[in-house]
Amino acid sequence: MQPTTPLSADDAHRHLLNRLKTLVDTGKPEITVEKGSLKLAGREARDVAAQFGTPLYVYSERILRTRCREIKNFIGYEPFMPNYSCKANTNVALLKIIRSEGFHADAMSPGEIFLLLTAGFRPEEIFFVSNYVDDEEMRFAIRAGVTISVDSLAQLERYGRLNPGGRVAVRINPGIGDGHHEKVITGGAHSKFGIFHTDVEHIFSIAKRYNLTITGLNQHIGSNYLTGTVYLESVKRLLSIAENFADLDFIDFGGGMGIPYKNDAARLNLATLGEQITEVLEKWTTRYGKRITAKIEPGRYVVAESGLLLITVHALKQNPGITFAGTDGGFNVLARPMMYGAYHEILNTREVDGTAGTPVTVCGNICESGDILGENRRLSDLREGDVLAVLDAGAYGFSMSSNYNSRLRPAEVLITEEGQLRLIRERDRLEDLLLHQIY
Repeated sequence: MQPTTPLSADDAHRHLLNRLKTLVDTGKPEITVEKGSLKLAGREARDVAAQFGTPLYVYSERILRTRCREIKNFIGYEPFMPNYSCKANTNVALLKIIRSEGFHADAMSPGEIFLLLTAGFRPEEIFFVSNYVDDEEMRFAIRAGVTISVDSLAQLERYGRLNPGGRVAVRINPGIGDGHHEKVITGGAHSKFGIFHTDVEHIFSIAKRYNLTITGLNQHIGSNYLTGTVYLESVKRLLSIAENFADLDFIDFGGGMGIPYKNDAARLNLATLGEQITEVLEKWTTRYGKRITAKIEPGRYVVAESGLLLITVHALKQNPGITFAGTDGGFNVLARPMMYGAYHEILNTREVDGTAGTPVTVCGNICESGDILGENRRLSDLREGDVLAVLDAGAYGFSMSSNYNSRLRPAEVLITEEGQLRLIRERDRLEDLLLHQIY
């Protein structure tokens, strides 16, 4: 819940510094604030930016593994398997880490299936959650041997026609949704996803026509919720629907677990939500007559806090009543603020502790008025050439990046648990803009 009164600038920064400290083990933190400046793997953040260039995504392996382990211990029910929703971040180096923590994965496209296989996931560890795919994509998934979910009656027909006698899961729209923005709510009557819960009876006639076995049910109600009330209700509703299916192997309750992008926001109480779901599952299992695998599919919660984005201030401009800090962090690099009005904390890596100074609006270098990263941010003693850090950028950062304005997509660097900086993606080159063009 949000506080009843706004925090002062000083209090907000104290919250921010405390949060930075809690993101990593105190024994060997790779992200620290020393003498007012942000350090990454013991080096000044601005020196890291100078070495690799900006914009630059930087990820902490330690934070990533910490969040993976929290999810692995989410519920006490067995069998339980978390699927990482890889659309949040598909860097293969990160996918390998996530798999090493015992995760399976969700994919939304042949490209994501390909990347997961490249990272070492076996076909049986991949769940293809299809959405309005054509015959070619469906055949690709069938040939790959991954578990497939369909999200409409028409898509179930398509699967049956292409793979009669096959085993398939169906995505259910439970009629309720939740999330931080209307564009990320994926349940309810206005959502394009899933077979609406009142149409479930039609699944059986299609399955019979093509001799299909319905192996699982899945749902997703939305993204970045910070209370579990609606999610728990959706779990109960999906379990009630599941009682109509005689012999399921698994139920996937979806992801969407949120993280506190704003420093004064309370964290999702993962432990309490997990205990509530465990209790519901144990009671349901008794009624259903067998224990089936429970799955969830978090993406953001796993990777968001592990990543930050370094950008450089190229100009300060004073307009009447507003100061702009123009950076190389355009929405081609981080689309969430432009797309959802999403909030990310922004730090001056040279002067993290400072709160003085005129509020500034941080913008990017894209030729669009909506290219704004943050409004009215207090970044003390801001100068041209300063390196800013945009926090919680590990999810839907690079994966939503583009070459709009023919800008180059950034490099990505991993801070290993040993405290080393490892390049895990090269920055685009100008020549890359010509790839696949015929001229």
